[in-house]
Amino acid sequence: MYFGDYKFLGNWGIHLEAQVRRNDIIAKPLQYLVRTGINYHFAPNGFITAGYCYVQTSPYGVFPAKSAFPENRFWEQLQVKSQAGRIEKITRLRLEQRFTKIPALQSTGEYAPGDDVYTNRARILLRLSVPFKGKTIEDKSLYFSCYDEVFINFGENVQMNIFDQNRVCTALGYKFPKWGKLEIGYMNQLVVKSDGVKIENNHTLQVGFSSTLDFRKKKS
Repeated sequence: MYFGDYKFLGNWGIHLEAQVRRNDIIAKPLQYLVRTGINYHFAPNGFITAGYCYVQTSPYGVFPAKSAFPENRFWEQLQVKSQAGRIEKITRLRLEQRFTKIPALQSTGEYAPGDDVYTNRARILLRLSVPFKGKTIEDKSLYFSCYDEVFINFGENVQMNIFDQNRVCTALGYKFPKWGKLEIGYMNQLVVKSDGVKIENNHTLQVGFSSTLDFRKKKS
């Protein structure tokens, strides 16, 4: 996974993100995700974002989809970072407007992406990070991080899975001078299928790099 949040003009910035998910290291991807947006920093440790996301999902898991299918999303979020002693805390609320081409049975007897189905989803994330040395995460810091994110469906077209999924992750991280943070860890993804009965548990090795470079011109 790659995450970039770059300031470029005053309080404004851009969000860039790309993710590839696989069954294993050499298997074909389960999912491609590309997300972008515009950030507005209303405080030194807080910003809001609005943007667009494209997802291509292939059949995977215990209860796979009938075929590969695409999804287009619009999204908005509020993210705030705070410090409590040695603990760095990030709280994020994200809203998604999803247009998903859910696989449908075709006249040929095969499944293929169908018409767009519109749904809404809210995501609430709490992330805690603690350096192994020092009071805050600085350049060359090795640190421990964990987060929990809850996904809730709402509005029309939602079936029996109002509670959509939960993701819990623990990771070790290192902050490179200037460039950003590299994290490697384990994520458990619990997914509730649309019938509200089937539940899938996915165990994931997660590798991510995040960058927050500042491209604004420095005052002379």
